[in-house]
Amino acid sequence: MMTEKQSAYAQAGVDIAAGQKATELMKTAVHATFGPEVLSGVGSFGGLFAISKLKEMAEPVLVASTDGVGTKTMVAAQMGRWGSIGQDIVNHCINDILVQGAVPLFFMDYVASSRLDPQQIATVVGGAAQACRAAGCALLGGETAEMPGVYQPGELDLVGTIVGVVERATLIDGRRIQAGDVILGLPSSGPHTNGYTLARSVLSNLDWHTPHADLGQSIGEALLAVHRSYLHEVQALWAAGVDVRGLAHITGGGLVDNPPRIFPEGLGAILRRGSWPVPPIFDLIQRSGAIDDAEMVHVFNMGLGMLVIVPPEDAGKAQTVLGGVPIVGEISNHVRGVRIDGS
Repeated sequence: MMTEKQSAYAQAGVDIAAGQKATELMKTAVHATFGPEVLSGVGSFGGLFAISKLKEMAEPVLVASTDGVGTKTMVAAQMGRWGSIGQDIVNHCINDILVQGAVPLFFMDYVASSRLDPQQIATVVGGAAQACRAAGCALLGGETAEMPGVYQPGELDLVGTIVGVVERATLIDGRRIQAGDVILGLPSSGPHTNGYTLARSVLSNLDWHTPHADLGQSIGEALLAVHRSYLHEVQALWAAGVDVRGLAHITGGGLVDNPPRIFPEGLGAILRRGSWPVPPIFDLIQRSGAIDDAEMVHVFNMGLGMLVIVPPEDAGKAQTVLGGVPIVGEISNHVRGVRIDGS
């Protein structure tokens, strides 16, 4: 009877054996992220993570975030390259909690498609495991869902949840930001995980597979550039004693909507266009779609993956620690939101 039920389920579009094979294929990569804090194995009902080390902290605060990679998965499908989007989702989530001063403890993923391809799923999760190892973060568990009728053939959805910790006394919430503070720009690798619906639309008639003269690589490769994690850069600033007053992860909403999320009332930012390098993929997107500057900075990061706000007396030290990243603007009490000057 069990065989008949499984066969009927498979005929309906769900292959239990494929899910089990995917779990087996990813097991080694996931195990490689485990430290002594992980008390459960791959495939457990719930992931177990011991928090006894947090007793060393005076007042630990857990910080959690969930996000997805959006339609960047469709670029991965078109290029037949799946490993990088696993890294994307982990790094995106790390940056989202980093802006509040938190370092990651563990990560969990959700992968869904119309039909499970075990090797494809294992490759995606392997990329996530690679990023988790680089961050010292456990890939504690996840869910693989096969949902024919919800997703179209070839489509895949990827979502991640991360939990990190920060000492309450060192929470970064932007309250200490002042007029005159300096804004440093940490470079992005490209669009990261935002704006892909627009990018795919305006670039759809171009060849994505052969090297493009303006990019030094193919369009597909430029679009799949891995979302950078800024964990190690920010940790280096903390270790050097730099007073990091604010951090803004430039994601959906671009340079317009993200920085104001951390500004105290009455303050804004002036960014100076031309003070940082813009990856050429953005110029190609803009030209191909005849998109105006205002929309570009409202959709894309335009080469700035994270903004770091420090007092002016710490700017030089911060630049030295970070290898000369540019000063891209300053905090002002004469503007609200973000104003981008220059051409």
